[in-house]
Order: sequence, then structure tokens, then C-alpha cells
Amino acid sequence: MRFFRSLSDIHTVTRRRCSVRARLALVLSMALNACTPSTEGHVSRQMNVADSGLPPVRLFATQVPPGPVRANNDLALDFIELSFRLESGRELPVFTRFEGPITVAVVGAAPPTLQPDLTRLVSRLRNEARIDIRQRASGPANITINAVPQREIRKVLPQAACFVAPNVSTLDEYRKARKKNKSSWSSLRKRERLAIFLPNDVSPQEVRDCLHEELAQSLGPLNDLYRLPDSVFNDDNVHTVLTGFDMLMLRTYYAPELRNGMTRGQVASALPGILTRINPQGNYAASRFATRTPGAWKRAIESALGPASSRTERRAGAQNALSIAKSMGWTDQRRAFAHYAMARVVQRDDPALAQQHYSRANQYYQATPGTHLHRAYVATQLAAHAISQGNGARALALTGPHIDTATRNENAALLSTLLLLRAEALDLENRPAEAQAVRLDSLGWARYGFGDDWAVRAKLREIAALNPLKG
Repeated sequence: MRFFRSLSDIHTVTRRRCSVRARLALVLSMALNACTPSTEGHVSRQMNVADSGLPPVRLFATQVPPGPVRANNDLALDFIELSFRLESGRELPVFTRFEGPITVAVVGAAPPTLQPDLTRLVSRLRNEARIDIRQRASGPANITINAVPQREIRKVLPQAACFVAPNVSTLDEYRKARKKNKSSWSSLRKRERLAIFLPNDVSPQEVRDCLHEELAQSLGPLNDLYRLPDSVFNDDNVHTVLTGFDMLMLRTYYAPELRNGMTRGQVASALPGILTRINPQGNYAASRFATRTPGAWKRAIESALGPASSRTERRAGAQNALSIAKSMGWTDQRRAFAHYAMARVVQRDDPALAQQHYSRANQYYQATPGTHLHRAYVATQLAAHAISQGNGARALALTGPHIDTATRNENAALLSTLLLLRAEALDLENRPAEAQAVRLDSLGWARYGFGDDWAVRAKLREIAALNPLKG
């Protein structure tokens, strides 16, 4: 799943099988992983959910993210690599997608925020990706979204947060088909029926994040690429909702020039014309020709962030990832990610060294287009350290530029974390009234981002404990 997405200090990594597309919990999680909304400049809706005194859950208004600003040559290469290979490395022989109108249905005990989030996502897919997709209230559908307890998902895929599987509609059906070619993506020749399995007992943001990634992969790309800074199709898992890049990839998937059964070469031949038509500005951007990410680097990251790794293995993995990034000459988000991983690994034993790596990560992200959200996550770590040192002014300067970024990217966990950090910084600056207003503003977003009341209150205590005036 997402590198910057977990709400704890544990970084879990799962390997996707070729028979399913699972949303994994690979997260470069932060000591503070909530998000903080700004107190102005954004529009939100509220949903009342029974609680014991906290403000109601807040929901984001519809956002329309900008499209990617890069060359069509690069976009064509990204499309091919996303569409003709599974994350396991297995090549897919032909292109597959749905043909004709696509229907979606929800079964199971859906949490209250799932339907509003699904309605917004389907609307975006219709308007931005130009896909003919609709939700059905009942009856069979092309894509069946199963809302089930997390433990049921873990029984079949122990490390997956959620997943999608072809040629099935229910979890029982998947259990029976999982060892057969029937549920294998590599043997698929057209998409007609798929099932998505989402947990119904996690935070609203966790449910929505799974919904976006798994529905996108039901419709289109089955691979993830670390080199993509602005996409959910990336194992760093920074983005929580479909981006402009993702919508462009999905629109390309359903271009009339493409059809089921096309080979890699046939799709590659059609892409220049498709991208010229739907993304004409891409013909005038300079190509970057980003290098592929070697398997050794991916394995090093998994070792560095994996829950099964010992502390020695984690440090060795982070160091190896950083060495490979340097030897590859990377100066993009992958170099930044390696520094971030190293910072997370050494943070407990050597906070000063961790801050150096966070700063280096921020420098590389700053130099890489499309990484505003990544920088917001790094800012939470740098700001947390500033607060722990009693430097409220620095923490305010670090968090201020990223409130709007978290809002535009609809990341409530990150938004509430930023706001809570700002509240502590304001207390340090002897501005208690402002601190209390910002803290209160964070709570509705925290309820969407972290879920249960106890989790919200735990996050409040965690961030407050950074403040030396309260320690």
C-alpha cells in the first residue's frame, strides 16, 4: 500500500500475487501520520457519525487535480510498463480491459462513508477518464465491491489491506478459484467480472484509499512503478486518491484505438496518436527517459521497511537502497525515498542523523516535479523535531506551506497531523487561543483519517507529548 500512508511506526510490505492485485501496506510512515486541514481556503462537507463528543467526520469537497506535465514519450513508456507487467515481474501477453458500459455494485456491510466516496469516484471516472461506468443498486455487476471485516481479508492474504481479483464476485468464490487459472491476471484475455475486497472496520480514509486504488486497477493498470511521483500506481503509496496522471492513464486505457487482445507492440504503436489527441501539451514537453527501478532496490526497500526484518536487516536494507540510488545516479523521488527510509530506520537510535536524512529527502523531493505531497510528509517529521526542541516558529514555518497540499490531495490523516503540529507550535509561541482553534479544526479531519475516537485521541496525545512544555 502506501509508503506515507500508515498511521503507525510499523512499515509493512506485502508482495502481490499474480492472481490478485492487493493493496499493500508498504508505508514510509511517520512518527505522526495524520493530516491537518487549513482553517480557510477549502470547502468541505460534514457527515455525522455517532461518537462520544468529538466533532463530526469531515469530508472533502470534490477536487479536480491537474493533469501530468510531462512528455507524451514518457507517458507512453509509463503506460506500457504499467499495462504489460505484474508487480511480480511476470509479463502480460496481451492488453485487457472492459468493453462497453461498466457496472459497479456494493455488497456486504458498507461503512457510512463508502457510498459518498464511491459516488464521487464514479463521477470522476466518468468526467475525467471518460469511462462509461455506473453504480447498480442491486443485481450482478461487472465489478462487485465487497465490504468485509479486515480479518476476512487477512485470512486469504495475510499482509494485504485490500485486493481485487478477476473472474469472481465474492470472497467464497475467490477462495475456490484462487489456485486455478480462472483467477490469474496473466491468463486473462478480457475483463468481464471482477471483485474488490475492502475492509469495513478501518478508518474512512483507509476504506477510500483502498477503493481508489483497487477500482483503478480493476479498470486499468496492474503494475506499480516507483519512478512515478504523482500516481497511486506506485509502491511508495504517497497518493491516497487518483491523480491527474492516473486519470490520464485510465482515459488512455479506454481510448477507442485500443481493444482486448492487442500485443505490447500494437499498443505501443497506437499510443502516440492517442496521447496527441487527449494530451496535446505533452508533445511539447521535454522527455526525461527515467531509468527503470532495479529489483535489488525494491528488495532493499522491502527489507528496510518490512515488519519481518530485524533492526540490523532494516538498517542494511536502507543503506543498500541508498547505495543503489547513488550508483544509479538518481536525483528524483527514488533518491529521496531512500533517504527517507534511512531516516526512519535510524530515528530511534540517532535522531540527529535522521534529521539529516529527512532534510536530504526534502531537497531531492523539492527538485522533483510532482512531489508536493511527499514534501508535506517530510515536513511533519521535521516539524515534530522542531517542536521537541521547543522551536515553535520553525515548526510553523515548516507546516504552513503544506496545509493546502494535504487539502488538495484529500489526505485527512496528513491534514489533521499538520494541524495538530501547528497547534503545539502555537502553544510554544504563547498563542493559546489560536492553538485551540487549530486543534479543534483538526478533529473532524482526524476522525476521517484515523477513524475511531480512541485513535483520534491517541494521535492528540502523541503529538502533544512532543511539546516540552507538556512533557
